[in-house]
Amino acid sequence: MKLLPILLLSCIAIACNTAKKTQTNSHELNGVWIPTKQEMNGKDFPETVYQNYKLTMADSTYIFGIGKEDMGIATYNKGKMDIYGKEGPNKGKHYTAIYKLEKDILTICYNLAGDAYPAAFETKSKPTLFLTVYKKEGSK
Repeated sequence: MKLLPILLLSCIAIACNTAKKTQTNSHELNGVWIPTKQEMNGKDFPETVYQNYKLTMADSTYIFGIGKEDMGIATYNKGKMDIYGKEGPNKGKHYTAIYKLEKDILTICYNLAGDAYPAAFETKSKPTLFLTVYKKEGSK
């Protein structure tokens, strides 16, 4: 009879641990993203500028660059994003952005001034806006 309570507690502990892991790694933006397009002020950057970069999202943390150049916190909800640089060239900076995810394509329009969210995914005549289109690594 003493074995039954121990088994019950073990099952509860395993269930709680499994649920916690699923919850902390469940956001649809999690993964490695490869830039396929970048533009600023309506002008496309040459592919050579971003071809070796990648964005890694893991819940509320991000790493961007070749390796670990820029790291920080990203909070996102309902198509809006706040990005807080913690290490690297954007340390101490706050950027606002809008994003959309369509299958394995992630589009983010950043406001480098950080004072308001962009109204649309358009950078022409808006020098503080920066747009990047990413494709999820491993997708076809």
